[in-house]
Amino acid sequence: MSASAEPPALRPVQGVTHVAVAALLLAGAAWAALAVWHVRLAAAGQPASGPPDQGGGRHRPLNELENAYHLVSSLTEVATALCAIVFLAWLWSVRDNARALSGERPRYAWPWVYAGWVVPVANLWVPRGIIADIHRSSAPDERLPRALNWWWGLWLVGTLTGTGLLHADTADNVIARAYTDVAPLLFVDAAVIGTAVAGALMIRAVSAVQRKHMPESAPRATGTDAPAGW
Repeated sequence: MSASAEPPALRPVQGVTHVAVAALLLAGAAWAALAVWHVRLAAAGQPASGPPDQGGGRHRPLNELENAYHLVSSLTEVATALCAIVFLAWLWSVRDNARALSGERPRYAWPWVYAGWVVPVANLWVPRGIIADIHRSSAPDERLPRALNWWWGLWLVGTLTGTGLLHADTADNVIARAYTDVAPLLFVDAAVIGTAVAGALMIRAVSAVQRKHMPESAPRATGTDAPAGW
């Protein structure tokens, strides 16, 4: 799209906001359930047969509690993936609205909406920067919501510790850690749950600012247009 192209039409945000908040709270509840299982594993103690992954490609049969943990872990991954999809849908909507309200191109080009989460070093600030830019473009005279910094700080804790949302451990390895040193797992569980709650508050705050500054007579998108600003 050229720099002289007209901004996109305003998009209604109430529906996608409700869905995004619900998805975040669902993910938070799933991580709370995961924390309960971490506590249960720690309380049960490691079996005499040792951890599930015994090295050298050998795995012992799982007991009932460990099997249940695998199920809870899988459901948590599904809830987290669903949350990510809905969050990005919300982000595209408010990003388009910010451009429509300000008449200016976003500070971050559209690939950063995705790449900002995974490019090393850049992922330490780009996602927060995208949302801060959206808020400033929507309401230049209003302060950024405190929930934005809480959300981002907790997100960094939950991802950079190696046991949060982007961890690479298998469920069997996490089970072994719960048996031997559960405190770091519970710390990250709490951070991720906090991220979900703060994220829900942040989404509500950004969406409320946009609704507040939408002119009543402004044209609004009603179809399923592709994200603008490309």
